[in-house]
Amino acid sequence: MKMTIMIAAACAVLASDALAQTPRTTPARPASAGAVQPAPALQDFVNKIAISDMFEVQSSQLALEKQPDRDTKPFAQRMVKDHQQTTKELKALVDGGKVKATLPTALDSEHQKMLDELKGKSGKDFDQSYDQMQVKGHQDAVALFDAYAKGGDNADLKKWAAKMLPHIKQHLAMAQKLK
Repeated sequence: MKMTIMIAAACAVLASDALAQTPRTTPARPASAGAVQPAPALQDFVNKIAISDMFEVQSSQLALEKQPDRDTKPFAQRMVKDHQQTTKELKALVDGGKVKATLPTALDSEHQKMLDELKGKSGKDFDQSYDQMQVKGHQDAVALFDAYAKGGDNADLKKWAAKMLPHIKQHLAMAQKLK
């Protein structure tokens, strides 16, 4: 009996130590599948946003060069303008010292590969690929901004993410209407 109590007590101590060492994240709004997405760490958020902005600008500039269809052209023009502004605002937060992070200067391999794929396409094939990438990218951005706005670890960046979220949701709605 004493041995059982001692083993139970030891297990309780070990379990509490393990729980105390588990990093805590603040849950965000549940994703469509019902899962809770934790807020990303500050540098991860900054990296993802900066790379996403670079991809949006470059892919949308490419779309404008490729003579897109009637609905893609105004969308691409808007993406260039809006994402250049987002980049400018994020850079100001970092340069102003409110956000202690390093901005990436180039696309990551995943986004570079997507951009390269787009460069090799034209006409309807290009438009379809571009449109699909826009929907997926903006779905990811909505989830990312929402998670950081609700549970991020930097007050200024959190406030900025919350301010940007309605614009990104609007971009997603626009992307979903592309044909």
